[in-house]
Amino acid sequence: MDINTLLNTPDEDVLSLFTPQVARWFKEKYKVFTPPQKGAIPLIKKGKNVLVSSPTGSGKTLAAFLGILDTLIDLGYKNELNKQIYAIYISPLRALNNDMRRNLIEPLTELRNLYPDLPEISIGVRTSDTSSYEKQKMLKKPPHILITTPESFGISLVSPKFREKLSDVKWVIVDEIHELANSKRGAYLAGLLELYKSFIAKNNFVRIGLSATISPLEEVAKFLVGGNGDYEIIDARFVKPTDIQVVSPVKDLVHATEEEVNIGIYSYLVDEIKKHKTTLIFTNTRHAAERVAYKLRKMFEDQNIFDSDLVAAHHSSLSRDVRLEVEEKLKRGELKVVVSSTSLELGIDIGYIDLVTLLSSPKSVSRLLQRVGRAGHHIREVSKGRVVVVDRDDLVECTVLAKLAIDRKIDNIHVPENPLDVLTQLIVAASLITPIEKDKLYEIIKNVYNFRSLSYDEYNNVAEYLAGNYGLDSNKVYAKIRIKDGMISPKRGTRMIFFLNSGTIPDEAMIPVKMENGGYVGNLEEEFVEILAPGDIFVLAGKTYEFIRSEGNSVIVKKSEGQRPTVPSWFSEMLPLAFDSAIEIGKFRGKIAEAIMNEVPKDEVISSIMSEYNLSRFAALSIYNYVKEELLFTGGIVPTDKLLLIEVYDDDDQNRNFIFHGLYGRRTVDALSRAIAYIISKDLNMDVRIAITDNGFAITVPGKQEYEISKVFDKLEPDKMYEILSDVILRTEMIKRRFRHCAERSFMLLKRYKGRETSIDRRQINSEVLLGVVRQIEHFPVLKETVREILEDYMDIKRAIEIVEKIRNGDIKVATIGPNQVPSPFAHNILVKQYTDVVLAEDKRELLKELHNKVIEFLRNKGIDIDLEYTEAGIK
Repeated sequence: MDINTLLNTPDEDVLSLFTPQVARWFKEKYKVFTPPQKGAIPLIKKGKNVLVSSPTGSGKTLAAFLGILDTLIDLGYKNELNKQIYAIYISPLRALNNDMRRNLIEPLTELRNLYPDLPEISIGVRTSDTSSYEKQKMLKKPPHILITTPESFGISLVSPKFREKLSDVKWVIVDEIHELANSKRGAYLAGLLELYKSFIAKNNFVRIGLSATISPLEEVAKFLVGGNGDYEIIDARFVKPTDIQVVSPVKDLVHATEEEVNIGIYSYLVDEIKKHKTTLIFTNTRHAAERVAYKLRKMFEDQNIFDSDLVAAHHSSLSRDVRLEVEEKLKRGELKVVVSSTSLELGIDIGYIDLVTLLSSPKSVSRLLQRVGRAGHHIREVSKGRVVVVDRDDLVECTVLAKLAIDRKIDNIHVPENPLDVLTQLIVAASLITPIEKDKLYEIIKNVYNFRSLSYDEYNNVAEYLAGNYGLDSNKVYAKIRIKDGMISPKRGTRMIFFLNSGTIPDEAMIPVKMENGGYVGNLEEEFVEILAPGDIFVLAGKTYEFIRSEGNSVIVKKSEGQRPTVPSWFSEMLPLAFDSAIEIGKFRGKIAEAIMNEVPKDEVISSIMSEYNLSRFAALSIYNYVKEELLFTGGIVPTDKLLLIEVYDDDDQNRNFIFHGLYGRRTVDALSRAIAYIISKDLNMDVRIAITDNGFAITVPGKQEYEISKVFDKLEPDKMYEILSDVILRTEMIKRRFRHCAERSFMLLKRYKGRETSIDRRQINSEVLLGVVRQIEHFPVLKETVREILEDYMDIKRAIEIVEKIRNGDIKVATIGPNQVPSPFAHNILVKQYTDVVLAEDKRELLKELHNKVIEFLRNKGIDIDLEYTEAGIK
C-alpha cells in the first residue's frame, strides 16, 4: 500500500474498527493516526500478514499493537479472554524488549484510568535474563502478550510444557526485521516460525513485521511470511521529512593541516550542540566514539560551555549497565550530547533528539536514513542530519549518499541463502518438538525463505552428519538425532544440548598476542585476527609487529620496527561501503569527468554540483578539482561504474603496486582482490600483499616485477571463481575462526555441556583439530557452510563474479596506466590507509599533502600547466 493511499484514508474509518473505549482514548491522546497506523491497523484487524516499513517516531509500535490490544479488550468485555498467550513479540534486542513492555503498559494504564472496569491484559518478558521463578509463573499464568528474542523463542518451542501455552497464538510480531533479515539470526527465526506453524500453532497466525527504512520490501516480506504466505506491505519509509546536508569542516581539504581540520570539526560540532537541545553524534568505530566524547568533554570544561557530564559515549564494548544508564538519561533529557558507534541505530526509544551528526560516511543509504531518522522523534518533525567529511574521498562518497537518501534510492540488503549450520539447529529443534518424517521436514524447511533453494543432497548431508554417519565419534562429535525407517527423532541428552547451545551469535574472544619466545604482548579482537595473513604488519600498544601464525587461540608475532602497517587496527570495525551506493559513486565521478572533458565552463559545473547536491561552493570546488586532477594525471581516464582503472605504481621501497580503482562495494572488492591476487601470485610464483579499501584495492609485489597486469581478467574464469576462492579461503586465518563459529552453531563444539562453560581457548584448539579431520571428508556440511559464509555473507562472491563477467563481455572497460613513481590522486587514500596506524593523524594528512604536491609536480613535468584554485579566496 503506497503512502498516498495511506494519507488519504480518513481517520474515522480506522477509529470505527475499535471498541468505544480505545477509540476515545486514542482521540484524546493522539488525535490523528500516522500513515503506517492507517495502513496497518485495518489489515491486522482483518487477519492479514503485514510488513510495515517506516522511520523511527512514525508510530510503528502502535500500528502493530493497537488493533491487537483492542481485540483483547473486546474479548475481555465479552468474558471470552482466556488465560493464554495471544500475541508473541520477537525483537533482536533484549533492551528493546523491556522498552516494549513499558510502551504497552503505558496505554493500558491510561485506558484503566479512563475505564476502571477495563479487562486485565497481562504482558510477560521471556529472555535469557528471565529468572526460573518468573518462567515457572508463566507456566501457571501465561501472559496474553509474550515479549521474547529469537533465541528464547527457539527454546520455548522445544520446552514440552511451555510450547503447549503457544498453541493458540493469533499474532506474531517481528520487530527490527531489517536487522534480522540480513543475518543468520534471521534465518534461524524464519525457520523457527515455520516449525512453529507446522507443529505447534492451531491457528494460521498473523505475521507482522516492523522495519526501519529497507529495500527491497518484497524480499523482506517474503522472508517474514515464508513460502506459502500472502502479505501486504505498508511502505511509509519516506513519510517523515528529512533535512540532510554534507559539511566540509575546512574550505580546502587538500592543504589544511590536521589541526585546522580538527578545529573545524569540533568548532562546527560545538556550534551545532549549542543551537540544539540534544545532539546524537555517530562515528564508525567504537574507538572514535570514545575519542570524540573525550574531546567534547574537555572542550566543555576548558571553555566553560556546558557541564562535561552532559556528554556520554555509547557503544557495544561498554557494559550493559553503562549503556542502559546513558539510554535512560537520554530519555529523560539529561544529556546534551551522546557519541555512539552503531549501537544506537536500532529502535530503542531514546527520547527527543533534534540533531544527528555523522562523522564520516555511514557507508550505505539505509544506514544514513536510519541514523538521521533518530532525530525528530515525532512523525511531523523534520529528521535533521549533518554529515561531516574529513577528506575528498569522504566528500564525494557522502555527497552521493545524501543525494540518494533524498531521492529515496536505498541499498538492497543481503539475505543469507541456505546456511547449513542454521539448518542443523532447525532439524534438531524439529526432532525435539515431535518425531518427524525426514522427507516431510525437508518440505517444511523449503518453505523458509532462506532455504527456498536448498537441495535435497545438502539437506540429507546435514541430517546424516547429525545422525553420526560421518564417523566423528573418535573426535568426540556424537550423533544428536537418530534416523530410523525414514523418521527423525532426538537422541538422549539432545534437548539439554539444544537448551545450552542453540542460537547463532558467536562468542567474541580476545586473542592473546605472543612473541616467538612466548613473551606476552597484548590482546587483539577475534574479528581483527581473522583478516590477518602471514607477513601482515599491524600496530599494538603503539608498536609494530609482523603476524607469523596463530596457534590455537593465540597469535604469534615478531617485532617489525620501522615497517608500515598493512592492516590498520580499526579495519575490522569499519562498516563496508554498500554495492548499490558504490555503483552510484562511480556514476557521479563519471558525470563530473564527462562535463570537464566536454569543456563545460568550470563555474557552470560547480554551480550544478552545488544546486543538485546541496553543497557549499568550496565543497563543490573540491570535488571539481579532485576529478580534474585525476583526469589530467591519467590522460583522460576516470574510474567509474563502467570503467575499472588499473594503476601501476612503484613505491620508494622498491615494490610494485597494482592499484585497482573499482567502486563495487567493499564485500565485492574483497572477493575480487583475492581472486586476482591468486592469479598474480601463481603467475609470479611469489606471495603478494593485498590492501583493501572501499574505493578499490592494491596488490603489492616485492621488486619491480614485469607483469602484464591488463591481461589478468583474461585468466580469471567466472565459472571457476567460487572454486578458486574456496581454495584460497581454506589457507587463511579466517577459516579457522569462522569454522569454530559454524561448528558451534552445528553442535560439533559445545559452548556449554552438562551445565559447565567450555573455554573459547579449548574450543578453538578442538576446532582446528576437527578442521584438519573434516578437510578430508568430501562435501562435509559444516566446512562447506564455513566457506559459504565467508564468500557469500562476509564477502560478495556473486557480485564479484558478475563484475568479472561484465569485464570479459565488454560491459565494463579496463584501462591501465603506469608504471609511475607517483600515485594518481584517486590512489592516495588507498595507499595512505596503510599508514593510518603508525603515523599520527597530522602526519597522515601531511603525507596526503605531500602526495598531492608530487602530483602537481608530475603534471608540470609532463608540460601540463595546472592552475586550480582550492578555496573561494583563490589560494593557488
